[in-house]
Amino acid sequence: MAKRDYYEILGVSRDASPEEIKKAYRKTAIKFHPDKNPDNPEAEDQFKEAAEAYEVLGDAEKRQRYDRFGHDGMRGGAGGFGGGGGMSMDDIFSQFGDIFGGSGSPFESFFGGGGGGGSRQRRGSNLRIKLKLTLDEIAHGVEKKIKVKRYITCNTCGGNGAENGTALRTCPTCNGSGQIRKVVNTMLGQMVSTNTCGNCGGEGKIIDRRCGTCKGEGRILEEEVIPVKIPEGVGEGMQLSMSGKGNVPKRGGVPGDLLIVIEEKEDEELKRDGTNIVYDLYISLIDAALGISVEVPTIDGKVKIKIDPGTQSGKILRLRGKGIQDINGYGKGDQLIHVNVWTPKTLSSDEKKTLESLRDSPNFQPQPSKGDKSFFERMKEFF
Repeated sequence: MAKRDYYEILGVSRDASPEEIKKAYRKTAIKFHPDKNPDNPEAEDQFKEAAEAYEVLGDAEKRQRYDRFGHDGMRGGAGGFGGGGGMSMDDIFSQFGDIFGGSGSPFESFFGGGGGGGSRQRRGSNLRIKLKLTLDEIAHGVEKKIKVKRYITCNTCGGNGAENGTALRTCPTCNGSGQIRKVVNTMLGQMVSTNTCGNCGGEGKIIDRRCGTCKGEGRILEEEVIPVKIPEGVGEGMQLSMSGKGNVPKRGGVPGDLLIVIEEKEDEELKRDGTNIVYDLYISLIDAALGISVEVPTIDGKVKIKIDPGTQSGKILRLRGKGIQDINGYGKGDQLIHVNVWTPKTLSSDEKKTLESLRDSPNFQPQPSKGDKSFFERMKEFF
């Protein structure tokens, strides 16, 4: 797949100044930063693509060669990106750490990161769980206690992976930087590549004696009960996030997040339609004709409503404010009561005689007026 133009990636013109290029890279990198786009491989690819573009355009010599020869001029060792080196995320943070004026992660002022040795502070993985809620819990909010198994910091070593938390030794290969820089002389000039130190794995430190509890990982797997406060109005598929309640990374760093995916349990009587609650009310033919007061369930308990004489099947009654609170604070929905007139399937002989005597009565003949609306037309009035 052909590479995109580096100027296009950063959104700058070909005569852009070094400061404009730097500013454009900073803006693009923040937009697609992994901490802002967790579990998003597409954003990570765009983040790396922006770093590749800045690695070339941010260097006067490489930019001149790129302007003259294009991507072909970058082959054979234009740093970790232009030469197709495929640097890791830590390589990117280490190489461009000074773009934000920090010695650690270049995004420490934006994401609370930062760390020693010129390497990006590691971040643990996220945990994702599903939480089933009843309609009552959704309508009123609830606090749940959730059991999760997650990696936490080892108390024996304090998270550094060494026996009894003893001090780690500086890596002799990279002198604690976690990076190995290599300068190669080519016909196009000196090329510098930076790679993760293979001896310490980019950490800059080496463990002499591993912790017996965590086996050198600096973390252990434990079950933890976490209280979770669910706000009213959440919906099916909605995802809530608890910062720092995910896994702790190996040998120190920032823990990931706990992601809670909401699932709704179906209620036997009430149905949810957005912020509205829908209830099907069944009444007899006699009650529909004469009128009646009946109790209906709501999310706040039972309430009594009046059915007017002559109520037709399909009529919709509205209880204002008896719905669910909008999650964004736009108020509560309503409860819609669909009136269904129930027709008996079996009749006694006396009941049949009574109804037969009423069959020819004008009051028992369907007489829709021109102003009557169909069921679907009435439904439209509510939505």
